[in-house]
Parts: sequence; structure tokens; C-alpha cells
Amino acid sequence: MSKSPNPSTSPPPDANDVALRALRARDLSVAELEQRLVERGVGEDNAATTIAALVRTGLVDDARLAERRAIALADRGAGDSLIRHRLRALGIDRDLIEDAIAALAPEQERALRIVERRGASPRTARYLAGKGFSEESVRDLVARDRSGELG
Repeated sequence: MSKSPNPSTSPPPDANDVALRALRARDLSVAELEQRLVERGVGEDNAATTIAALVRTGLVDDARLAERRAIALADRGAGDSLIRHRLRALGIDRDLIEDAIAALAPEQERALRIVERRGASPRTARYLAGKGFSEESVRDLVARDRSGELG
């Protein structure tokens, strides 16, 4: 009968191996990767050193991740507010988020494409609001009634 090794005496996992395995599936933000490394038992100093090397080599790039993720979310009909929320949840810096959103087609234009596809109606207004479009975009495109209030 073999004994399993005592977890407290096993060596800590190699930070590079853990990081590269994690990055195989998809890009991760610096914050996500740091959390993953710490959860796997990599010390904070070792995690920071590994992440710095991955950033230096371009394998981890929060600006690239923010841009790609913002494009993907916008292509799936997300408004600026929802995109900001999702990117913040990844731990991406606010300036990088704003740069990524600025590179997209204007929110009003993206909302117009949805309205053209779904029709201008209160239902579309609710849809756009739920997808993180600003009240101004919603009001201007689909929800303006005689009193100018949302429908």
C-alpha cells in the first residue's frame, strides 16, 4: 500500500508551468493570472516575477485582452456599460478599458444596428438597456414617445 505524499511537504508548483497551462485555454489579465497562481500555491513574490516576465515577452497583455474582449462583447450586442463591467471584472485598468471602448464603433451606431434588426419598440428599448446601452442611446433610438420618456 503506497502512501500519498504529504501536501505540506511537497514542493510548490512551478509558477511558469502553472501560468503557461492557464494561458493555453485563453488570454488572462494580469489580475486573473495572479489570482490563479496564488490559488495554486505559488508564492506572491514568485507569481509577481513570473507575471513580469510574461508581460515583458507579450504573453500577458491587458491592453490586447481589453481590446479583443471589448470587440467580442460589442459584436454580441453589448453596450459600453456592460463592456466596462465585464472588463473591470477581469481586473483590467480603467484607462485600458476606456481605450478599448474608444476603439469600438460608437455606442449609438451599434445600438442603431440592433434597432434596425429588431425594430423600434419598447421591447427593443428594454433589450438595449439590459445589454448595457446608455439611457441616452436607448431614448434617442427606440423609446421616445410623445412625452420623451422611456417606454
